[in-house]
Amino acid sequence: MSRYTGPTWKVSRRLGFSLSETGKELRKRPYPPGQHGQGRRKLSNYGRQLQEKQKLRFLYGLSEKQFRNLFQKAVKMPGITGENFMILLESRLDNLVYRLGFARTRKGARQLVTHGHITVNGQKVDIPSYQVNVGDVIGLREKSRNLQIVEDALAVRPAVPEYLSYNENARTGTFVRLPRREELNQDINEAEIVEFYSR
Repeated sequence: MSRYTGPTWKVSRRLGFSLSETGKELRKRPYPPGQHGQGRRKLSNYGRQLQEKQKLRFLYGLSEKQFRNLFQKAVKMPGITGENFMILLESRLDNLVYRLGFARTRKGARQLVTHGHITVNGQKVDIPSYQVNVGDVIGLREKSRNLQIVEDALAVRPAVPEYLSYNENARTGTFVRLPRREELNQDINEAEIVEFYSR
């Protein structure tokens, strides 16, 4: 299955989960879209596990194949599989560009990366799924520092997470440490995702 590029607000309402992490999508109509959106529905165990998996997959904007491959990588790591998986997702270059405020959405961050505007340790990297290591410095290429889209995003940037440090003058961010589970989205039950892939 390819990466989803359709309307995210509709998906947010279907899953009952804010993909923008702001809650805007659910404020006005906090029920699934469509004629029967307000009807009651009880999910099976499988349905609940699938829903949790879809929440996380749509949140980070991955295809099913990318998502599954990253999960297999998390399985092989020492520690708790679910937490490792979420940390790997959070450590992707496109996500950290979004967290630093260079783009207003993860889709926008992905575009900045693929168009060659982003550097890691001074070298251009145009792969959104690039795994950033602790200590790596993420920045904008010299010719990209004054892009209007970046200026607009930085003007409304939310607080930078504690596992990143931001240098305003150089417009660079450093991946200081791996995020802790409590710093990541609390509306995700990663144990359900582990169960989904363990069937």
